[in-house]
Amino acid sequence: MAGKNWYELDNPEEIVSPSLLVYPDRIEKNIEMMISMIGDRSRLRPHIKTHKTAEIIEMQMQHGIQKFKCATIAEAELLAQCGAKDILLAMQPVGANLNRFFKLIASYPNSVFSTIVDNEITIGLISKMAASNNITVALFLDLNTGMNRTGIEPNDHAVELFRQIAEDPNLEARGLHAYDGHIRDTDLKLRKQVCDAAYKLVTNLKSKIEAIGIEVKTLVMGGSPSFPIHAARQNVETSPGTTLLWDERYGTSFKDMPFLPAAVLLTRIVSKPKRGVICLDLGHKAIAPEMDFPRVKIFGLEDAEQTGQSEEHLVLHYAKSGTLNIGDVFYAIPMHICPTVAKYSKVLTVEDGQITGAWKIAARDHQMQI
Repeated sequence: MAGKNWYELDNPEEIVSPSLLVYPDRIEKNIEMMISMIGDRSRLRPHIKTHKTAEIIEMQMQHGIQKFKCATIAEAELLAQCGAKDILLAMQPVGANLNRFFKLIASYPNSVFSTIVDNEITIGLISKMAASNNITVALFLDLNTGMNRTGIEPNDHAVELFRQIAEDPNLEARGLHAYDGHIRDTDLKLRKQVCDAAYKLVTNLKSKIEAIGIEVKTLVMGGSPSFPIHAARQNVETSPGTTLLWDERYGTSFKDMPFLPAAVLLTRIVSKPKRGVICLDLGHKAIAPEMDFPRVKIFGLEDAEQTGQSEEHLVLHYAKSGTLNIGDVFYAIPMHICPTVAKYSKVLTVEDGQITGAWKIAARDHQMQI
């Protein structure tokens, strides 16, 4: 189709809506951009929570990336199945997930696993289980630098927790972990100032720990918004995740990061209930609903107002609704791609306007085999 937009299919009538499309050539460019921004692949530890897909993991590994970060045991297992060498479970395991974490270590000996902790009780439980399994478990101390979601504040208590890990024969103190997802200033200069202040809390703690003779081997810092800032530091591992697929919220907010949208929803008009109103098949079950409106950027309907959403429907007020027909196809970029991907069992791959295959969202559920 001559002159078509990059996201358009030649034969959309053959595709069920809603469907999630991905564009491997654009994902490839995003991986190359990540590497270009940091310069050193060994300092990349990308998060897979956004895509949860073996094929994207393999694309990164083909570019020499071997360290990864994940949020669930299923994601960690997927990474191990793909042959990733270094896997950080960045969710403190509790309850049954403690047993699953140890089963993961036993089942995939060719991968090195680590996880995060922020309290004496979990450290003690992991130490006891490591001793009973006759292994040493690698831990990162998780720090709260302002997000107030997980982690311990980087104070003297944190020094003592790190000492507890380092002096335990069943544990290995791998380093410090700090996710600064609360830092979302759209202006890069301001974002850097806030990020540097949070980073200073971590380096000050590192200095205190090293002053008592304990080495802090690794700092794992940040997510996507702070990626360009941490990428410029020395001896810091970075964990961008959304950068692989990108989305409209980050694309609009962070103009300093020219990553390409690589995931698009195909949707259709399913009804025109009254003049000036149209309804698309993009309900809560098809796209992340936790944001305020708009929840998606719809190409060709940028001037329509998104006013309502239910399980299967997205309602828009559109003054030019008379120009549209029921069944018309539209393409849309989610405002928040991470939870949107998890709503689909597979994504369809697109090259040059053609569907070329399907990739399974393999770690969509919290359990694969383990």
